[in-house]
Amino acid sequence: MHAVIVSNGFPPSKELLEEELKSADLIIGADGGGNTLLSHGHDLHVVIGDMDSFKKPKDPDFEIIKDTDQETNDLEKALSLAVYRDAETCTVLGAFGRRMDHSLKNLSVLKRFDSAFNHLLFKDERLSARLISSAYSGNLPIGSIISLFPLSGKVTGITTKGLKYPLNNEILENGERDGTSNENVEEEFSIEIDSGDLVVFLEN
Repeated sequence: MHAVIVSNGFPPSKELLEEELKSADLIIGADGGGNTLLSHGHDLHVVIGDMDSFKKPKDPDFEIIKDTDQETNDLEKALSLAVYRDAETCTVLGAFGRRMDHSLKNLSVLKRFDSAFNHLLFKDERLSARLISSAYSGNLPIGSIISLFPLSGKVTGITTKGLKYPLNNEILENGERDGTSNENVEEEFSIEIDSGDLVVFLEN
């Protein structure tokens, strides 16, 4: 089962939202993300969060779950619900953009929940973010943006193939060296790491 979660960051466009919802079996609004879904006239299954942003309609035809736990943010609540309802894959829209601190927090959320799904992707209009802990291979038009971010502070043994600025058993570390704004010179490319958590941002 595939879940789509809309969070309350910078809202996805109508076009991106419609494209992602085509394959959704479970549609969740993470608090204010429910407003985005409703504003575009989309059906949804549930809104979950502390309800400090969601504008509840008069007669909702979907489930509303109020969870006031302040140890987790609304996206964490939505992802936990998706896991509980047996989603195997999940795409999150609106995870970034409105507040810098929320965006950084949601990268931490990506790490926390990545192992709970067969495939977890955070996506906006330009880029998609995924976590890799061993290897990843992809296929994109030549010249696409591919940025590497060492989420765990230090990622070792990084080897890439098909990228403009290659890495050969090298280290990326926060505050020392990162891999922002690389790009592929071959349609097929690959990234391997030995240890750490690497977020890979790919151009859609």
